[in-house]
Amino acid sequence: MMVAAIVVAAGQGARFGGLKQFADLDNESVARRSVRGARSVASKVVLVVPVDYDGTGEGADVVVTGGASRAASVRSGLVECADADIVVVHDAARPLASPELFHLVVDAVKNGASAAVPGLAITDTVKRVRRAGESTVVDATVTREDLVTVQTPQAFRRATLEQAHAASSDATDDAALVEALDEVVVVVPGEQQNIKITSASDLHRAIETIRGGQ
Repeated sequence: MMVAAIVVAAGQGARFGGLKQFADLDNESVARRSVRGARSVASKVVLVVPVDYDGTGEGADVVVTGGASRAASVRSGLVECADADIVVVHDAARPLASPELFHLVVDAVKNGASAAVPGLAITDTVKRVRRAGESTVVDATVTREDLVTVQTPQAFRRATLEQAHAASSDATDDAALVEALDEVVVVVPGEQQNIKITSASDLHRAIETIRGGQ
């Protein structure tokens, strides 16, 4: 089965204070490392970039300009994946995802799932809150046993992912669009080291993780 990957790197990095996906990460850009991870399972890697991107492609096979939202950016990448059976969508801001994690989600789809996502169990107590005037107060304590936090890479049957995007314009991740179709989304074990870079401290932690493993 032909596997293509879309590495989403079109964000503006408002919380980071710049284009975090192109920041230096131990002598290579964050996005280049994410592209390299996607290459472990994909014969074609599509990088989705901001409109003003002036780089050399970060090692991707195809570079396309993203849209106004994350979902729109994924759709820009999907156009280049028409020949794939399975599409992996990965956030460039998660450069430490291991090749093993990419293989886990792809293998789950090869084995019959419509989609597969990495998930981590929640160890902290979770509370639902609400606003009460100028304060935030606890509304309820949520049972955490049935909850996970979700990462990328996420893998999909290409036809299912295209159908999901055609049916709904936006969501926080692509799996949510597939869930709306009542398709099966399998959860595989995520990785603690697969951090998402949203601040300068996350970047420093990623560098320390890389150097600690060398």
